Formats: sequence, structure tokens, C-alpha cells
Amino acid sequence: MSSTEKAAQIKLLESQLAQLSAAPHTPAQDAEILRLQARVLELQQEILGKTNGSQEMTPMDRVRLARHPDRPYSLDFIHLLFTDFHELHGDRRFADDPAIVCGFARFEGEPVFIVGQQKANYKQRKMEDRKYRNFGMPKPEGYRKAIRLMQMAAKFRRPILSFIDTPGAYPGIEAEERGQGEAIARNIIEMMRLPTPTIGVIIGEGGSGGALAVGACDRIDMLENTIYSVISPEGCASILWRDANKADLAAAAMKITPEPLKAAGIVDEIIPEPGEGAHTDHAAAAENLRPVLIRQLKELSALSPEKLIEQRYARYCRLGAFVIEN
Repeated sequence: MSSTEKAAQIKLLESQLAQLSAAPHTPAQDAEILRLQARVLELQQEILGKTNGSQEMTPMDRVRLARHPDRPYSLDFIHLLFTDFHELHGDRRFADDPAIVCGFARFEGEPVFIVGQQKANYKQRKMEDRKYRNFGMPKPEGYRKAIRLMQMAAKFRRPILSFIDTPGAYPGIEAEERGQGEAIARNIIEMMRLPTPTIGVIIGEGGSGGALAVGACDRIDMLENTIYSVISPEGCASILWRDANKADLAAAAMKITPEPLKAAGIVDEIIPEPGEGAHTDHAAAAENLRPVLIRQLKELSALSPEKLIEQRYARYCRLGAFVIEN
């Protein structure tokens, strides 16, 4: 079976899982759900095999690893790296959004504030847990919750650590009705003004405005097998070639993996992952990240609020520069 056929089968199985999870559960249905989940994981792991006939991973291999269902999510890093985490809820306008978790904690004994996009419940990754977190796709209330609490943290000069892992902002009609675009734009504007150190870490998928809304930071780091892009490879291929099966070509052309992004100055550091990827050892992945956060927090905390904002503004002014030749 080819990778394309396996991907199609995964989509079919996930559709069946969604239908089973939505229906009233019986012991037989629960057993069938477990069987289908195991088969999906098996197919995903088979797809992760090298696709270019060499030991070098292709960009699309990285995409698959970034989406691996067993990767550590934000709450995994929070529990592994921080102490005294206290989650806060609500945007004070509409609702609380479980796709974004926010709260105060301590890192190496020092107080910090954490924002994290969450694709499933902590240690619970069944279909109903993913549906509860909306598969890591925040709605406007999630972004408004995040900026409300980031501004609270900045008031007390608490450093802000943002864990980015989303395929993108939720595209549903209710999100548009509640001002999805405005919420994302407002977050970016307000994050540029925060008078406190901000560090963003891409731990899985950094998808489009959904990632930027909590990622306008002083430093941006990426785990080794993650992606950062304005659109998914499948979406890009559908636009350019009218064929989502050409996603591997799109992934290579878009430069969405850490190395080209670091070379372009978009990303500051690449964090190595253990073994075959972070999904194999959550604790080791967190420990690889720890010294980078310690160093960057020390560097940024030495700067005045005015200097932080000045350097942040200059950083983003440099991005997207281009030259027109006659």
C-alpha cells in the first residue's frame, strides 16, 4: 500500500471514529473505537518511514512527525518543565476555549506566564479528548483569553512563554461570526507592545494566523521535527496544482522546516529531538528545551521594557524584505 493510499485509509478510519465517538457508547463500540485508533496509529507510523529512498528526511517526513499523535503537547511540556502551574480561564466576553491553555507557573523557581495551544487532553488522546480541544484549532474567545492574560502578566513583568501547536485557527462559521480575523490581528498588535520578555516555541504545527496570534515574540524556537507555515502543504498543493496528493512537492517548495526558516532569520534556535522524534520520549524532549529557555530568559530579562519593544519591532520589520531588480 502506498503512502497516499495509507493517508486515504487514515481519513476514512478517522471519519468512522468520529461517528462512533458521537454515538451513545456500548462496550462493543468502545472496543471498536480502540481497534480503529490502534489501526490509525499503525498506519501513521508506517507513513513515517523514509520516503526518498535515503537516510535523509524529506520535508513531508517532517510534516508527518510534526502531526504525530503521540508528540508531546503543551500540557506535557508544562508538567515536565514547570512547577506550581495554575490555569486561568475565559475571555470575559463569550466563553472559555479549551484549545488554548493559559496560566501562571514557576520555571527554575522564577514566576512566568504560559500560553499553550492544546490538541487533546493531558494524557488523554482519544477522539473525544481531541474533539473537546477542537483538535488544537482555537476560536476567537481563545485568542481573546490569551491576550487578556498576557497583558495581565506583562503588568507584573512576568515573562511569557508561548507553546505553539495548531494546524490553524478554527475556520467554522461561528468563529467568523465572533470575529476570528479581528481577534488574531488584535493579538499580534498587542503582543508587539508587551513590556515583558516573550518566547515562542513551535512544538508541532505552526499553522498560519492561528500560530501568529500567540507567536509575535522576542524569540521563536522550533523543535527539530516541526513546521511553520502560512498554509498546510495539502492546502498549497490544492491551490497550485489542484491536487492535494502533491503535498510533498509543496512542502519542499515552501521551506516550512526549521533549517530554512532559521537561515531566513524567522527562527532563532532549533531544538534537537530524542530518538526518532519527540513522540518517543517526552521527558527528553523537554530537557533538550530547558537550557535554551533558561538562556533566552536570562538574555531578555536583562533588557528594559523599552529596549524589548524596540528590538521586537525591528525584528518583525526585517521579515518579508524583498528586492526588485530591473
